[in-house]
Amino acid sequence: MTLADYSKKISQELSLAPWQVQNTIKLLKEEATVPFISRYRKEATGEMDEVAVAAVRDRLAKLVEIDNRRAYILNEIKSQGKLTEELEQEIENAESLTRLEDLYLPYKPKKKTRAAIAREKGLEELATFLMQQSGQNPQIYAEKFLNDKVCNVEEALQGARDIIAEWINEDSAARDQIRMIFGSQAVLESRVIPEKEEHGAKYRDYFQYCEPLRRCPSHRLLAIRRGEKEGFLKVSIRVEEQTAILALGEIFLTHDKDINGKNLPDEIINSRSHVKAAIADSFKRLISPSIENEFAKSSKEDADREAIKVFAANLRQLLLAPYLGAKKIIALDPGFRTGCKLVVLDRQGDLILNDTIYPNPPQNDFEKSKKILTEYVKKYDVEAIAIGNGTASRETKEFVEAINLDSELNKVVQVFVVSENGASIYSASEVAREEFPEHDVTVRGAVSIGRRLADPLAELVKIEPKNLGVGQYQHDVDQAMLKESLDSVVESCVNIVGVNLNTASRHLLMYISGLGPALASNIVNYRSQSGPFKSREEILKVTRMGQKAYEQCAGFLRITDGQNPLDNTAVHPESYYIVKRIADDFKIKISDLLKNREMILKIQPEKYIDNKAGLPTIKDIINELLKPGRDPRMQISVFEFNKEVKTIEDLSPGMVLAGIVTNITNFGAFVDIGVKQDGLVHISNIANEYVKNPAEKLSLHQEIQVKVLEVDLQRKRIQLSIKDV
Repeated sequence: MTLADYSKKISQELSLAPWQVQNTIKLLKEEATVPFISRYRKEATGEMDEVAVAAVRDRLAKLVEIDNRRAYILNEIKSQGKLTEELEQEIENAESLTRLEDLYLPYKPKKKTRAAIAREKGLEELATFLMQQSGQNPQIYAEKFLNDKVCNVEEALQGARDIIAEWINEDSAARDQIRMIFGSQAVLESRVIPEKEEHGAKYRDYFQYCEPLRRCPSHRLLAIRRGEKEGFLKVSIRVEEQTAILALGEIFLTHDKDINGKNLPDEIINSRSHVKAAIADSFKRLISPSIENEFAKSSKEDADREAIKVFAANLRQLLLAPYLGAKKIIALDPGFRTGCKLVVLDRQGDLILNDTIYPNPPQNDFEKSKKILTEYVKKYDVEAIAIGNGTASRETKEFVEAINLDSELNKVVQVFVVSENGASIYSASEVAREEFPEHDVTVRGAVSIGRRLADPLAELVKIEPKNLGVGQYQHDVDQAMLKESLDSVVESCVNIVGVNLNTASRHLLMYISGLGPALASNIVNYRSQSGPFKSREEILKVTRMGQKAYEQCAGFLRITDGQNPLDNTAVHPESYYIVKRIADDFKIKISDLLKNREMILKIQPEKYIDNKAGLPTIKDIINELLKPGRDPRMQISVFEFNKEVKTIEDLSPGMVLAGIVTNITNFGAFVDIGVKQDGLVHISNIANEYVKNPAEKLSLHQEIQVKVLEVDLQRKRIQLSIKDV
C-alpha cells in the first residue's frame, strides 16, 4: 500500500478527512510524538486530539503488519510454484490477518499429518472421487488403490477421508462458516480439575460454570483464565457439534444440498456417507480445535484490552491527582512494633533528615514521639504532614491530630493520608537505591510517601505502572500490550502537566516528548555539571540533543526565573516571534504582557496568522499567556474518615460513611472507608439507573458517601452502596 492508500483506508475507518490522516502519518514518519502532534501541529491535523492521533498511529501499524505478512505469504506460495492469478488476487484483497492465514493454510509447511501420509500412499485421487459423490460404488473404486502400502479397501477409504478432512479444514468458506457459528453460539465452560477443589476454593464460582462467550464480561473471563493457568480449572469454548456439521454439509454435500440423502441412489448415498464422515472428523479433529483456539485468543485479547482500558483510565486519574506543591513536608510511614519512620523533606523534595518515633502499641511512647515531631515541625518550618495509608495509619493520624500542632506552634500544619500503593516496590528498586544509596528501604518508602503528596506525578513515574494498585487483573493481561498502553498514559500525563527542567528527575524527563532515557540522563548530567538551565535554548548544548529532539521536547519543559519569561509557559520556542509581535503592537515588554490580563484579552488572533501559524496555534498562545506556567491539576484538600469507625469489626449494615474511591473496575468500585480493608460498591449499587461503565459515574480519589450493606468478617469483605445513601 502507498501512503495515500493507507490514508484513504484509515480516514474511512476512523471517519477523518484524508488530508488529516495523511498529514498525521507524515508527522509520525518524521518521528514526531503523539503529544507533540496533538499540541503543536493542530493546523496540520485539523486539531485532532491525542486519542485520534494515537488511533491513526495504531491502525497504521496494524495495516503495515498485515502488508508485511501479505508479502511474506505471496513470496512463500510463489516459491512453491503454486501462486495462481486468482489466488494472488484473493491474497491482495484480504483485509485481515485471519483471512490471510486462511488463504495460506493449504500451502503452509506442516508436520506429517494423517492426510500427508495418505497422499504418500497415492490416495488423493480416491479422495477426489469421493468428493464428487458420483454414482459409482466407492468400495469397488477403492480397490484400484490397493498396493504394498494400502492393505485393504477400508484403509484406502480411511486415507481418502483423512485427505478430505484436511481439504475441508483448509477451505476458507468452511472456516468462515464455523467462525460465524462460534461468534453467535459459542459457550464458555469451566470445570474444576478433580482433587483440586480445596486448593482452588477461590474459584468455586467457576467449578461448574457455563455462559455464552459473547456475554462474558472481561473481568469474569480473566478470572476463569487465571484459574485455568493456576491449574484449578479446565476451560473450553464449544458450539453445538451437530449444528456445525450440518452447516459444513451444506457446503460440501452435493445433489441439491439434500444433506439427508433422501431419494438418492445407494451408490451416491454410500459416497456421501464417506464425505459426511470426513466432515464430522474434520470438524471435531481439525476445525473445532483450531477455531476454539482462535476464539480463546481473541476473547482473551478483548478482555485484556478492556482491562487495560480500565487500568489506563485509573492510571491517568492517579497521575493527574490533586497535588500540594512545593512545601516543606514531614512524611510518616506508620507502623506498630517497628515504629513510624519519619523523614523531613525540603520544598524540592530532598531529604533533610530521617528518624523513628513510637507513638503506637506496643511502645505507646506518646510524649517522646510528640516532642520529636513538634521539634522538627518547628525547626524546619514544616507546612504539611503526609501519613501512609498502610498498617497503623489511622492510629498515627490520631496521634498527630492529638498533638494539635496548630495551637502548639500557632501555625497551620495540614495533615494528609497518602496512598502507599507501590511504595514498597519503589523503595527496593534500582531507582531508589540510586537516589538514596546510604538509606534503607524504610527511609526510601517514607520519602516516596512525602513526595507523592507534593507531586504525585513526579513520584509515581518512578514505579512501574502495573504496581500502583489501580488495575484489574493487571498480571493476567498481555504484558507487552499493558506496558505500551500504560507508558502512553504516563507520557500523555507528563506532557500535559509539563516539567521543571531544573528540578525534574531523570525518570520524569524520560517521558517528555522526544527525550527518552539517554537524553534525560544527559540533561541531568549537564545540569549537575553546569548548574541550572537559564533558557530552553541552552538544552541544545546537552550531549546528543539535536534540532529534532529539541523541537519535540522544548514546549513541554519549563524554566522558572529564566532569561525569557516564555520559557515558563507552554508556548513553543518556534512561536516566540508571535508573542514578540503582539508585545510590540502593544508597545510593552513580553514580561509585562504576561502580567496584563486585560491587554491579553484584547488580542485579535486573526491579526497574527501567517504561513507558519494558523488560528488554532494563535488561540493556544493567547490561552497560555492568560495562565503562564499554571499546573492543570487541582490542589489537594484534607479528607476525614469517621473517627468512630476504625476496624472492620466496627462496621454494621446501615451505616453511612465517608470514603475515597481507590480503584475502579468493570464490575464496580473499591472504596477506602478507613478500616484497612476497602469495600466494594458493585456496579448495580452505584446509581438508581443502569450503569454500563463505573468510570462514567466515578473517578479515582473521588470523595463519596457510602452505605454499608453487608460485612463478611470471615472473608474480610465489605459490600457498600452509593445509590442507597
